[in-house]
Amino acid sequence: MLTKAEKTRKFIIQTVAPLFNQKGYAATSMSDITTVTGLTKGAIYGNFENKETLAVEAFRANVNWLLQKVAVHQQSTDSPIGKLLLITDFYRNYYESSKQLGGCPILNIGVDAKHQNSVLLSMVCRVIDKTQLHIEKLVLMAQEQGELSDGINAKSFAKTMYGSIQGAIFMMQTTDDPSYLNETSNLLENTLRQYKI
Repeated sequence: MLTKAEKTRKFIIQTVAPLFNQKGYAATSMSDITTVTGLTKGAIYGNFENKETLAVEAFRANVNWLLQKVAVHQQSTDSPIGKLLLITDFYRNYYESSKQLGGCPILNIGVDAKHQNSVLLSMVCRVIDKTQLHIEKLVLMAQEQGELSDGINAKSFAKTMYGSIQGAIFMMQTTDDPSYLNETSNLLENTLRQYKI
């Protein structure tokens, strides 16, 4: 059971996570944070050393939510190629689910942190590396199990797949048009089917 202090910390993180995601680290003020939480600056600083510490925890919460959703979505199959196809399937519906987060945390925080916050930027880069490695391992497993031919390069496909998804998310968020993710998912699925054995 969580203590009162742990509950307060959790409440602050969950409440400000979409705010940091929407406005970015630099543009989110302490006044914004106290307004959305209904807490004083003293209460915020009593739970977090500074704004950066809170931003880091908010990003971690958003990313954990996202990665957990993707992982749960992939649980319906043990097939590596099936899991790859479920990644694209997950992102078909990302338009609505990402609204809970204030948009895509990897894209939003990555762009925002690039020239402003090296700590957040390194966290985004680790998530990108981890995600691409996950895709690469699935491709290699699919090849080992005879689901995909050796004609597809696992590392190259992982970068192409995740880069295409993030590019489509950018276009979707910018234009408010979810068809970018649908078209990208179709393209990635067709590529996988071309190499399917």
